[in-house]
Amino acid sequence: MAALRAAGRTSLVDSAVDQLRAQLAEGEWSVGDRIPTEHDLAQQLGVGRNTVREAIRVLVHAGLLESRQGNGTFVRSTADPSAVLREVRHAGARDVLELRTALEAEAARLAAERRDTHDLLRLRAALTTLREEGDRNADADLALHLALVAATHNAAFIEVYRFFSTQVHEVLVEALGDQEMPPVDLDAHEALVAAVEAGDADAAERRARDLLRVPLESVAALTARTAAQDREPGKDAR
Repeated sequence: MAALRAAGRTSLVDSAVDQLRAQLAEGEWSVGDRIPTEHDLAQQLGVGRNTVREAIRVLVHAGLLESRQGNGTFVRSTADPSAVLREVRHAGARDVLELRTALEAEAARLAAERRDTHDLLRLRAALTTLREEGDRNADADLALHLALVAATHNAAFIEVYRFFSTQVHEVLVEALGDQEMPPVDLDAHEALVAAVEAGDADAAERRARDLLRVPLESVAALTARTAAQDREPGKDAR
């Protein structure tokens, strides 16, 4: 393996992280491979083992590496998911809701086809919590949608949505705290869960789209109104 260039004195951990991330992106190791030991990496990077240990911890947290007690550290992904998340975080509420609609409509269809008793119990429990916590509780709302995605029994789908849910939660918190946005439609959530329980994939997909149509329309209206206000003559005049 080609030796990694020595890291500089400034921000040694950051430099080590950047170099290891580059090695992963360039295919130095494949998914499932065990990376070299801390000792070997420290020699290749020209830094101490503590620096390597911190850099590995950062990449584990980012989802690129996985530490297995007693076995070493393995490659979980060669694509940096944090870069994707940074881009998603720059997206607006409408963009996030549109993507969420696409993901959750398919999740609802798969959940209706694949749900088991445990999934249904989890969905009902999440729905009960949502009703108890109120129609402006973003945490309770997100928990129900995570339960829906879990019922797909699709590991890739679950992982992608769990990753995406960070941005979904931020949008929910902002939107539900804005009194101009509609509250969570509890009856629409009830209808979605009922469709999944009935095993009606077509109805579940429709319910998922219906559930997100109102917030999408509200965001579009708010965006249009804000744009119109910004175009008013003399708006910037002082």
